[in-house]
Amino acid sequence: MMLPALMDTAIPLAPERLRSACDPDSLPFQDTSQLTPLPGPLGQDRAIAAVRVAMGIPQDGFNVFVVGTPGVGRHKLAESLLRELAATRETPDDWCYLNDFSGGYRPAALRLPAGVGKRLCQAMQQFASELGPAIAAAFDTDDYRARVEAIQDEFKQREETALRELGDASAAQGIALLRTPQGLGFAPLKGNETMDPEAFAALPDDEKKRLSALIEAFGERLRKLIGQFPRWHRQMQERLREVSRSTLQLAAGHLIDDIRDEFGELPQVSRFLDAVLADVIEVGEALREGAKQNGEGLRALAEGTLTPARYHVNLFVAHEAGAPVPVVCEDNPGYQNLMGRIDHMPMMGTLVTNFTLIRPGALHRANGGFLVLDAEKVLGQSFSWDSLKRALKSRQIRIETPAQLFGLGAGLPLEPEPIPLSVKVVLIGNRYTYQLLKEYDPEFDALFKVTADMEDRVTRDADHAMAFARVVADLTRTQNLLPLDREAVAHLVDESARRADDAGKLSVRLRWLADLLVEADHLARQADRALIGGEQVVGAIDARIRRADQPRQVHLDALLSDTLLIDTEGAAVGQINALAVTEFADFRYANPVRVTATVRLGDGQVVDIERESELGGPIHSKGVMILSAFLATRYASERPLSLSASLVFEQSYGLVEGDSASLAELCALLSALADLPIRQTLAITGSVNQLGRVQAIGGVNEKIEGFFDLVRARGQLRATGEHGVIIPESNVRHLMLRADVVAAVAAGEFCVWAVNHVDQAIERLTGVAAGVPDERGLLPAGSVHHRVSTRLGELVRRRAELGHRRRREDSPKGKRD
Repeated sequence: MMLPALMDTAIPLAPERLRSACDPDSLPFQDTSQLTPLPGPLGQDRAIAAVRVAMGIPQDGFNVFVVGTPGVGRHKLAESLLRELAATRETPDDWCYLNDFSGGYRPAALRLPAGVGKRLCQAMQQFASELGPAIAAAFDTDDYRARVEAIQDEFKQREETALRELGDASAAQGIALLRTPQGLGFAPLKGNETMDPEAFAALPDDEKKRLSALIEAFGERLRKLIGQFPRWHRQMQERLREVSRSTLQLAAGHLIDDIRDEFGELPQVSRFLDAVLADVIEVGEALREGAKQNGEGLRALAEGTLTPARYHVNLFVAHEAGAPVPVVCEDNPGYQNLMGRIDHMPMMGTLVTNFTLIRPGALHRANGGFLVLDAEKVLGQSFSWDSLKRALKSRQIRIETPAQLFGLGAGLPLEPEPIPLSVKVVLIGNRYTYQLLKEYDPEFDALFKVTADMEDRVTRDADHAMAFARVVADLTRTQNLLPLDREAVAHLVDESARRADDAGKLSVRLRWLADLLVEADHLARQADRALIGGEQVVGAIDARIRRADQPRQVHLDALLSDTLLIDTEGAAVGQINALAVTEFADFRYANPVRVTATVRLGDGQVVDIERESELGGPIHSKGVMILSAFLATRYASERPLSLSASLVFEQSYGLVEGDSASLAELCALLSALADLPIRQTLAITGSVNQLGRVQAIGGVNEKIEGFFDLVRARGQLRATGEHGVIIPESNVRHLMLRADVVAAVAAGEFCVWAVNHVDQAIERLTGVAAGVPDERGLLPAGSVHHRVSTRLGELVRRRAELGHRRRREDSPKGKRD
């Protein structure tokens, strides 16, 4: 029987369509030393505008989340833009922490104009160092000693006068006031001498009673008098303290006045100095004694000793007057690094602290400016995310120890006064993290109202190619590398397009670019060149591939040794070469995979063996369901689909995911149904919809190169051009094939065909026309679709016969027969 005429509409691609190479002559420079740096990130106008809007709105919640793929310059964009904005804004205030002179544990926060905090801190350190000697000198003056001695003499004289008056009164009654080692007492007199016991015993009883009564009465008066002595002593001590206070005020007052003169225009500083002077007056003597015994340093202060260090100022956050607002990029946003901490000192087996050991966090350092954080890092730290949200909502920063957060704090921890917060936060993360926060954190939208979405790719045109060259020039300068000539830049433009998976785009994920430039510079210096040339760039690219392609070589060796079975010659029914991409770290390669299909009588089920064995992913399973729908729609719209088919990726031992092999699976299934062999010299890739349209897939360059490498390794490249790959027509714009593949196509040794429908693919694979129905709806005899339809009709009739036979056997008459 003659086969119908082949109407192959698959497009054989010309070599120039396989790689859109950048022409070095199109670049208007000789080398990159002639180029100026790009003022902003490449192709990120949308994200830049979003950041500017968020940073320019003062209202709460207008913080920004920068969304982008790692490597597109998210941090560089944020930091460079924020530093530009920071130079236009007023320097924020300094913050200090002061001692709680009341003896409590709540250090006070002091807000000062920028640059003043440092001056006050130095002034108070000088004050503390001078206070001790000033107090010592004041208490060592003759005037102080004379005043103290006068008060002491006055009270001593008062006691002696009172005792003398009492003694005179008792003597007038014949009773003497005696001073003995045991204390004061009374005894009867005989003349001018005290009466001895024998003489007293010889007295008449009445006289003895009279004298005893007098002694008892004067003893009571003595007891009352002595009872007044402590009160007189307290009065004396109070007067002595008044002398000490006046002396301390004189000693410290002039030191305070000097500081007050410098900072007198600041009422908050004046209030602090008043509190310092009042404390000096109150605890001055204890301060002097503590300093004598334990020193004057911070350790003595931590140990609880009263020392002049209690008047230090903890310069918490300081700025230079006129400096730009802070731009803080915190790469380790743990809770304490973010919110601040309170350090401790070891002392006698325990930990002690004081107000000078309060340390700022990133929020404190960025207060009044900008804070840049990695979203994933913040979310990965205990308490950090919740604490950040709490600070932004309350507009204040509260320092708490981790023990306090857990509710495990012991003793009396410091509770520093919260500091008001005014900051713009820039969170940087990927799309997955952004979506998770949007979906599951109800507070996220209220706190991060602006999204800056960064591009992964930009259109490849003359302007963007030039901008890309300026990015290259900037990288060479910042990393002290040799300039690049035009040919080298052209190769980099081509590599960027390949990494973008689109010949009409340039990738802005430039992390690879900096590393590649360093390697190319190394090769150029080894060759003693003044410029990095195209040879060095290509050499650096090839070197990076060689370092990463060991898994690809192992796979290729397995194919060459027939450990993995792939035919690249001949033809076979129900067998086709599909193409699969494998990613290893940041290296991607592809290799051919045999897909086979078998058909038999059944009830219309297409069995995906990968899915049944739980090795097929959901997208792959969806692709198999789509091709099942194609078969039912095209061949069984008015009759049952009476087949069972099986599809399998042969020698596949891992997860199979994606729908890029659905075109290959459909062609294998059509081959099995039509009993037409498929050329094994060809490989195919593409997804298909249920109408038979071929759709674009990913990794098209790697897939073509993977089959090409196998054919070349087997020595099967011939000028007949029988070997090649069939790809979706919509993938042609993505082609950036290696130069050796393009050269083989130009020599007629390899071909790439583009198709947009399964009919084109099956014709190219089998050499038989797909078949187009005539005006009566009849398919040409011998065409692929005619053969498939005929086979399916045979299966329908066979199924009907079997059903009729089964019904007849199940009938009562059939059972009797």
